[in-house]
Amino acid sequence: MYKTARILFLPTLSVVLFGFSIFHLIFAAEKLPKVAPLVEPPRHSFSSGISGTGLVEAQTENIALGTAVAGVVLEVCVTNEQLGQRIKAGTPLFRVDDRHLRAQLQTHQANLKLAEAQLERLEQMPRPEEVPPSEAKVKVAEANRTRLKDLLDRGEQLLGKKVMSEEEFTSRRFTFVAADQQWLQASAEDAMLKAGAWKPDKTVSAASVEAARANVANIETEIDRCLVRAPVDGQILKIDIRPGEYVDAAATKALILLGDLDRLRIRVDIDEQDISRFRPTGRATATPRGATDKRLNLKFVRVEPYVIPKKAFTGDNTERIDTRVLQVLYEIDIDQPEVYVGQQVDVSIENQ
Repeated sequence: MYKTARILFLPTLSVVLFGFSIFHLIFAAEKLPKVAPLVEPPRHSFSSGISGTGLVEAQTENIALGTAVAGVVLEVCVTNEQLGQRIKAGTPLFRVDDRHLRAQLQTHQANLKLAEAQLERLEQMPRPEEVPPSEAKVKVAEANRTRLKDLLDRGEQLLGKKVMSEEEFTSRRFTFVAADQQWLQASAEDAMLKAGAWKPDKTVSAASVEAARANVANIETEIDRCLVRAPVDGQILKIDIRPGEYVDAAATKALILLGDLDRLRIRVDIDEQDISRFRPTGRATATPRGATDKRLNLKFVRVEPYVIPKKAFTGDNTERIDTRVLQVLYEIDIDQPEVYVGQQVDVSIENQ
């Protein structure tokens, strides 16, 4: 009997312990409370459609302003207090150091004045006070020629009467010829004086004026390039520049970010595997991250037909980095949405 009880003890104990385990699992285990997610996951707005990730941007797109001239920033015309304020196209934003260009401008302006003065001097030739002496010189030469011509005529008569020698008559004749040439020279010089400056000289001087003006215009253009202005009407989104900083024309950094916020748009990335199911005519809504109860109605604007590598990532572990996306632009169909430029949203697009 002892042996039989010993044989039955272990199976009985096993059955009791197994029953106790089942009882503990069913009745004694602590029931964990249901924990709500910190952020409600986005839900698709339509029964049939595709989804994409979008970034809010300005109506004019986000304009990253740089500089055309490298140098030290001399002045920043806008402050952080003006962030979000609307400015007009042409408003000065910042200026690169242009003091050396302004010094060159003064030199070129002086050269321009010199060239213009030389051209004006040629155009006003002859001087009024130069004409009377020239005319008087002609009259003197003419009077001298007339006097010597009279002496020559008398000498010819005397020579015929054998009163004057051949040598003296020859002397009078050469003297008259010299006086006649002097009269011709004075007349030619008077005519040249009254004719004014030579036309080729005026042409050369006028070309010098145009070259000087071109140099002045070139420096003025370089000075104007040092001052960066707003290209369009819009709001200042970001200022990342300070006086004294060196800026380079080849830098990829956006010194000032500008955009028109009157109507916001969303740039949606549609994965390449969903492109075939995309319909531009389908309805679309957007849900801001962290606000799944808010839905923004979207209006189709355009498709950018070039498929590009994906740049905006959601952080999902299953997301591939070698995916290419089609970018589609939608406009938010409300006047003042409670979203900001650069904010990420989840977009649902109907494909029926």
